Amino acid sequence: MTAFLDGAYFVINYIIDMGASVMLPIIIAILSVCIGIKPGKAIRSGLMIGVGFVGMGLIVDMMNAQMGPAAQAMAERLGVSLSIVEVGWPGMSGATWGSIVATIAIPLSIAINLIMFATKTTKTINIDIWNVWHMAFTGAIAYAVTGNLWIGLLGVSIHAIIAFKLGDLWAPLMADYFELDGLTVPHGTSAYMAPVACAVDALIEKTTGLNKVNFSVEGLQEKIGVLGEPVVIGFALGTVIGFLAGYDAQSALPLGVKMAAVMVLMPKIIKCIMDGLLPISERAKEVMHSKFGEDSDFYIGLDPAILLGDSEVVTAGILFIPITLLIAIIMPGNRILPFGDLATIGFFIAIAVAVHKGNLFRTLISGSCIMAMTIWICNQAVSWTTTLGVSVGAIQAGQTLAAMDQGGCPITYIFTELFTRDNIPGLIVISVIYGVCMVFAVATSKKRAAELKAAKAAEAAEE
Repeated sequence: MTAFLDGAYFVINYIIDMGASVMLPIIIAILSVCIGIKPGKAIRSGLMIGVGFVGMGLIVDMMNAQMGPAAQAMAERLGVSLSIVEVGWPGMSGATWGSIVATIAIPLSIAINLIMFATKTTKTINIDIWNVWHMAFTGAIAYAVTGNLWIGLLGVSIHAIIAFKLGDLWAPLMADYFELDGLTVPHGTSAYMAPVACAVDALIEKTTGLNKVNFSVEGLQEKIGVLGEPVVIGFALGTVIGFLAGYDAQSALPLGVKMAAVMVLMPKIIKCIMDGLLPISERAKEVMHSKFGEDSDFYIGLDPAILLGDSEVVTAGILFIPITLLIAIIMPGNRILPFGDLATIGFFIAIAVAVHKGNLFRTLISGSCIMAMTIWICNQAVSWTTTLGVSVGAIQAGQTLAAMDQGGCPITYIFTELFTRDNIPGLIVISVIYGVCMVFAVATSKKRAAELKAAKAAEAAEE
């Protein structure tokens, strides 16, 4: 039995170590064949997804290489010295997959998903196995801190249950704003931070004056023509960030062109991922409808990368690079210098954009709240993430490990703090704030579902 578990652990980790660009194509191809898609088409779908993730990785690497030094230069110009440089999701996911909890997390999360679906406690079927690392992170942190494997597995289970419910919650917004009918995003920073945007949106809606402000990239383009196009906006934002970093024109302008490239290329790259996912999504719908009827409701859970093709999301992601640095600089007691996750801040606010229906003004407000909460939690969790890093050999004793992605997750923080109880005031504050935000998230989801149903009924009546 031990030899079998060791062998399974080796095989799973061997595949995981190849990264999402290989792991996901393999999984998608196998799942596609299992539900009746021809092998040739299944392989093509898997490879298209792999190509998309490689392309996205190249853009993220370029943004890290270009924006990282600019961000540090901005901080230095402002005379700020933050002692801990966050490594971003690549470093944190690597540490997570190094834990024994992560290997168990994959079959455990699949089992929980199937049980919840069979008992009709979720309508989400998650096929994005790579992002199980978010659920695994909660368990790995809890295990590393408490030394109790059962607490670690409970952490995986609790996070998985919440994630699948979040998938149900965000499905109406996926269909309404992103036009991704039948698809949802149940995990990652996009899913667990979006409730904050729901609370902020409700507050703005009740605030006279602010509730009338509405601007977006699309609206800007209609008013000022070519100057409002994503390529021009990307160039302007990149150039401004370069000058804020103290660059001269010879360095700032190339940075602007690279950010323009991000605005143009990201949607095209995401299209590769969507092309790869389309056959399995359509076939899954056919299979589910044949088994449960045409009126059955279910959602395919996918990577939040599918949301980065939206111009509002990409624009907000670039805008939040300097905004996040500013938040880190002015936050009292902060030790974290945002770095590794700066290039992927679009993930943090992607669903928030849908919550606000593309209103960039509201996204800037809610996104600032999201990043402030993320950085605050990240500070409180440094000792935990460091313990995890040391326990799996990702870092040496005396070094620190921190990342905004997952390291700033309220679900992980609340769960782990319940067992460590080393910051009761922080536990109470975050629990209350996040609980209130979840109430608004449920209300938002119901409202958007009703609006979507009414819109479809109106379309049907016209036909």
